[in-house]
Amino acid sequence: MWFTCRKTVILCVLAFPLLTAMAADSTLILDDRSTGDLQSTHGPAWRLVTDAVMGGVSQGSLTPDTVAGRPCLRLRGAVSLDNRGGFLQAALDAGQDGTLDASGYDGVLLDVYGNDEEYNVHLRTADVWLPWQSYRASFTGAAAWRTVRIPFSAFSGYRIRAGLDTTALRRIGILAIGRVFQADLCVARVGLYRDDAGSP
Repeated sequence: MWFTCRKTVILCVLAFPLLTAMAADSTLILDDRSTGDLQSTHGPAWRLVTDAVMGGVSQGSLTPDTVAGRPCLRLRGAVSLDNRGGFLQAALDAGQDGTLDASGYDGVLLDVYGNDEEYNVHLRTADVWLPWQSYRASFTGAAAWRTVRIPFSAFSGYRIRAGLDTTALRRIGILAIGRVFQADLCVARVGLYRDDAGSP
């Protein structure tokens, strides 16, 4: 009996590193803001995209910051609907080689601190060709640090017929969009999660 228990303990100890690795793989962190600049943890740089690309007049900024003790990326500005505009976007390419296979994950994870306004996450994939196309979901940026998990099933295609193909994710965008308001959203972590990830 003692020998059996001893073998079980040894097997558990040997298996512990594997279990730890599996747990770590449950979340793929694309950016944890450890770079201190616009570069993301996994390589590509964040960039600000505004409705000026289509003639709009929304004004904003995207800067590294520290809010309530956490390093973050801060998207701020005034969203205007004038000239058929209406958005400010923090855009991040998903992979160094152009695409990222996200099919092993269940959704997008964000650590955010906002101003109690509604914001969007837009995904672009290999099926998205036109600038206005994307897969979209919304969340509220509460005025405190919160972890937001948005399942891929919550994203709806916008002006695109193809379903969301997560095997070829190209870009993640975090947007203030669609109405006149003052945007102020801080993002401390961006990644992909699986349902077995548990608490962050």
